[in-house]
Amino acid sequence: MLDATTRSGGTAAVSPRAAATDLSVAVPTAAPVLPAPGLTARCARVLLSPWSRLSLLVVLLASAAAAMLVLEPQRLLTDGWPDRLGGALAIVAYAVAYGVCTVAFVPRPLLNLAAGALFASELGVVAALGGTVLGAGLAFCLGRALGQEALRPLVRGRWLKAADHQLSRHGFRSMLAARLFPGIPFAATNYCAAVSRMGLLPFLLATALGSMPNTAAYVVAGARASAPTSPAFLIALACITVPGLAGAVVAWRKRHRLRGR
Repeated sequence: MLDATTRSGGTAAVSPRAAATDLSVAVPTAAPVLPAPGLTARCARVLLSPWSRLSLLVVLLASAAAAMLVLEPQRLLTDGWPDRLGGALAIVAYAVAYGVCTVAFVPRPLLNLAAGALFASELGVVAALGGTVLGAGLAFCLGRALGQEALRPLVRGRWLKAADHQLSRHGFRSMLAARLFPGIPFAATNYCAAVSRMGLLPFLLATALGSMPNTAAYVVAGARASAPTSPAFLIALACITVPGLAGAVVAWRKRHRLRGR
């Protein structure tokens, strides 16, 4: 009888279970309330911000430079290397100290001369070149991790855009040329490359190859400083002077092209 009444348009009773189901669907559910970020999360966000990391980089570099002023690494030229260090251990220790000193803006010519005076020509080149690559890698990693995100939006102007374009698009070739010419500041080149989009491996390889002639010349000059009239010292002096003059001439001829960008 109930089925017949339903087919003919009569009123049919709704079961309690179906009514409960319809009611539960019709009632909207409240959105979950997310907890507000705590003090720890806010502090972490501030400390990891680009400008906070850049401030940390500035503090680290300033502290390293101040430490170098106190320690006076130039005394190696007069006092010599500690007697308890010798052989391969002395070369490794000097390379590590060399790398840290370059990050702290100690001039590389001074460190190269000291390497030649301490270890003679062959071993001095190994120690100085290893320290050069290590110092460049440390500066690049520090600049990339702590400074790139904050400084990259500030790359404006023709000169900065031109340098960034060269390092980002032609990193190995540009860095090789920068290392071959001794007039370009070593530390500034490291941090400019870190701010650009240049890769670490091309940067290190170009640094090793490009720094070799100039580094060897200074090391030989340091090893033969006691005989300034010797042919080796004069050749080393020429290898230091001629590339510097060539770099100045090239920079002078390229100045109009850089300004036009």
